[in-house]
Amino acid sequence: MSSTKKITTPLTSEMVKDLRIGDKVLLTGIIYSARDAAHKRIVDMMAKGEKLPFELQGATIYFMGPAPAKPGYAIGSAGPTTSYRMDAYSPTLIAAGLKGMIGKGARSKEVVEAMKQHAAVYFAATGGAGALIAKSIKKAEIVAFEDLGAEAVRRLEVVDFPCTVAQDCYGENLYEEGVKEYRKE
Repeated sequence: MSSTKKITTPLTSEMVKDLRIGDKVLLTGIIYSARDAAHKRIVDMMAKGEKLPFELQGATIYFMGPAPAKPGYAIGSAGPTTSYRMDAYSPTLIAAGLKGMIGKGARSKEVVEAMKQHAAVYFAATGGAGALIAKSIKKAEIVAFEDLGAEAVRRLEVVDFPCTVAQDCYGENLYEEGVKEYRKE
């Protein structure tokens, strides 16, 4: 049975180890948005020993490229993007301290192994609910790769950002378990 947990970022290994698939989570604090082009640049920067645009230790990255903000709003519609496009880069970032990822869709075996080895978690955000999710984003500022437009890295201040633990640091997968639960034998 799942529970609702209020969590403040940055995440720690202890926090991650307390999360199980199906747990509903309300995140408050700082998270970063980045998609595949930004992930590639960050991993390239790491390979060159360059200073990164944000601290990876304990960080959470939301796989999202927002719509333009309307007047009076911090951000436009901010729904999740499909996460597999980040799978080539996520194990490197997890090994460097990334603790949380938010997106939609299951992750690769390599990402799951990195999550298990380094105590990281993957949250699912509800696809199609970008306008609703945006209400939990109180401030958004570009911190890197402005040339990428909507895919630039943004520092997001969030309050009660709604998500669900989809894959935990124990290798459990809500996408697989959910199907099993409703499969007719």
